[in-house]
Amino acid sequence: MSDSSATAISLPGARSRVRQLGRLGIPWLLGVLAILVGPWFLDAYIVNILIRAFFVATVALTVDVLWGYSGYLTFGQSAFFGLGAYVLAIVFVRYGFGPGQALAVLLGAMALAAVVAALVGWLSFYPGSTPLYASVVSLVVPIVLVQLLYSGGAFTGSSSGLVGYESFDLSVEAWFRLAGLGVVAIGLLARIAISSDAGRLLSALRDNEMRCAYLGLDTPRIRIVLLVLCAMVAALAGLGYAGFGGIAAPENASFTFGTQLVIMVALGGRGTLVGAIFGALILELASAYLSGSLPFVWELIVGLAFILVIVAMPAGLFGSIRDMAGGLSRKTAGPIVSLQTLPLSDVQSPDEIAVEVSGLGKHFGSLSVLSDVSFSARRGELVSLVGPNGAGKTTLIRCIADGHERSAGSVKIMGHSIDRLPPHRIVALGLGRKFQTASVFESLSVADCLRVASARKHSPSFFTSSASLALPRAALAVVDTSGLGDRLTEEARYLSHGLKQALELAMVLALEPKVVLLDEPTAGLTRVERQRFGAVLTKLVEVERLCVLLVEHDLDFVREISSRIIVLHQGHIALDGTVAEIVESALVREIYSGQHRDRRAGAAS
Repeated sequence: MSDSSATAISLPGARSRVRQLGRLGIPWLLGVLAILVGPWFLDAYIVNILIRAFFVATVALTVDVLWGYSGYLTFGQSAFFGLGAYVLAIVFVRYGFGPGQALAVLLGAMALAAVVAALVGWLSFYPGSTPLYASVVSLVVPIVLVQLLYSGGAFTGSSSGLVGYESFDLSVEAWFRLAGLGVVAIGLLARIAISSDAGRLLSALRDNEMRCAYLGLDTPRIRIVLLVLCAMVAALAGLGYAGFGGIAAPENASFTFGTQLVIMVALGGRGTLVGAIFGALILELASAYLSGSLPFVWELIVGLAFILVIVAMPAGLFGSIRDMAGGLSRKTAGPIVSLQTLPLSDVQSPDEIAVEVSGLGKHFGSLSVLSDVSFSARRGELVSLVGPNGAGKTTLIRCIADGHERSAGSVKIMGHSIDRLPPHRIVALGLGRKFQTASVFESLSVADCLRVASARKHSPSFFTSSASLALPRAALAVVDTSGLGDRLTEEARYLSHGLKQALELAMVLALEPKVVLLDEPTAGLTRVERQRFGAVLTKLVEVERLCVLLVEHDLDFVREISSRIIVLHQGHIALDGTVAEIVESALVREIYSGQHRDRRAGAAS
């Protein structure tokens, strides 16, 4: 459907979006003013504490981006913070201080952090990895680094670290403003990026990574790039911390510090950015005062306070404020302002073979789920896959959509073998998959869900948020028919089951696929919704020349919309024919009544 027309939908509220961005900038502007005048009103002790706290808050921001926005719970940002600190200390101890050495420290710290982060990301985010596995890897990284620092002898200072090196000759007030403005700048850049079209991909990853993969997004690559960027920022924070304090210690890279960063973000409110900064400042100030007056119980006090806040406000301080504000002003949709239809290009080879399955098999050990399944389907054809529960229908869909699923045989999409390709690579061949249960991004608006679905075709901006939505004609038809057009700015979590099903179908069609896999898309829908859904499918096949493979139990629904029906039974194709041939077949009645299974079992005995 790359040849189909696209429609741009202008969303309501463009001016309100500008006003919202203006309000988002107010806390950062207030932060800049407070940092500029702070040294005039604060005593020297607090200023020194806050300088270190600002550097810690900078690395806490990276934890919030990774955990709060992309859903990756990491304990390893302390390792990159420590790398930055040790690069500065080692260079200044070994080669002295100077402009050349300072530039080498800056470039070296960022490069080393990027390389280590890329390696950690490659180990953590390979296709099929789990979030728990990635978190465990992040936990191991600072532990390994600290052991290397302990084993470094005089080169790393072992357990004592490196001290006494010459560093940047700046006044305390200059350090305060440099560190404070640095954390504000990083926070503001993060806010701009997260609020952009590309930033929505992070929330989509957090909500539903599998759906992202089946929208053609290379999720491991996105996570690795994000980790590399956050690691470089953490290294810069560590560099500044060691430059000001004149010491690089193993504690700066430890797992304990990594855990403290997670606590800071949780306390302030993950997914808020501002909360991460305040969480870091509060804990650093509390630690500085309590560790002196209550050296043996201050950590217990901080821990109890943390538990109290989490129990009373699970979203953290600023997260709770955000949720209350959101509850008072729930998003509602406005009308579509204007539509613009682009010219329709010619459709080439509308009846070519779109799906070709040969000798496909799937087994789990000695248990065979699918065996020697072979068929083909053309564009402009709606092929229904029917059969009793356990026949292997959903397994067949998975084997077509993911190259790692099948145990034997081959699958071709638009003439290209899927080999052992991951889902996002198969989507690029022209495939779209809708899941059995509606799979959308709950925390995103309807329009943003559709924007994420279009990201593979239209590269999103990292700095701006578009007020329009470009959709191919097929996706727009689903939006208009279902009524989603009136709820574009409403979060997907508030939609009914039927509207979520329609939204997921529209997201799949936004990929402009040539082959669409639908796994029981009408489950849970009312009769009226089923009829409407069937009319949409029929039109898509006839007008857009899609090849649709539909898994469905409702034979009446299948009979009304199908071009052809394939009956699966016990992992084999029992019948493959026209609607009339299948519906009138005595074998189909036997299969659904269980008599066919009984006969086969009797013959085997």
